[in-house]
Amino acid sequence: MSKQMSRPLSALVVLALAVAMPATASVNKSIRIGAGETVDGASSVNGSVTVGTGAIVTGDVETVNGTVRIEDSVQVRDASSVNGAVRLGTDVSAQRVETVNGSIRVGGGSTVERSVTAVNGGIELQSRSRVGEEVSNVNGGIELAGAEVGANVETVNGDIQLRDGAVVRGDIVVRKPSGWRWKDNKRKPRIVIGPGSIVEGVIELEREVELFISDRAQVGGVTGEMSLQDAERFSGDAP
Repeated sequence: MSKQMSRPLSALVVLALAVAMPATASVNKSIRIGAGETVDGASSVNGSVTVGTGAIVTGDVETVNGTVRIEDSVQVRDASSVNGAVRLGTDVSAQRVETVNGSIRVGGGSTVERSVTAVNGGIELQSRSRVGEEVSNVNGGIELAGAEVGANVETVNGDIQLRDGAVVRGDIVVRKPSGWRWKDNKRKPRIVIGPGSIVEGVIELEREVELFISDRAQVGGVTGEMSLQDAERFSGDAP
């Protein structure tokens, strides 16, 4: 995978081995930060972490084995898990969201200033949500529903869907799998650019995909293993 995948892997391994913990910390229990509270951060090893509505977390919210749940109107720095999902509610403000083995959902109207990354897990960005930098994974679908991404959207084996006027300011990139594990993987990722959606950059394909582009979408071009002429155009809401 490209270089942006290296940070979540290394950073989360460091989390698992860390000795120093933030003020709200646990090894084998789940943590809940109450609605409206202000805390420095929250960390668990074998437990979930939940941040209540309207809370302000000046540090990170993280766990190794568990789910991170950020409720509505929360301010947080980074939200991360190694083996678990990360869920952001509506109107959340975060710097970075990441997991290794788990899915990510960013609720409507939320803003992630930097990146949203997973390794093995799907990513969903809901209406009016915005990610300032890249969105990427290796395995799992990526769905942008009326959301905006400020840089690239990247996957290796996942499907990508843009709908409800989603906007990608960078490129959509599908990387070629590498290593013996992918030798017999014949499945083609499915890329759908729906009506009203915009890809300001290009769709860069290092492998063949199933590519569908609405006749009401805007795409800067298709490069690599396929061209724009290889795309199947459609006129309805979905192919």
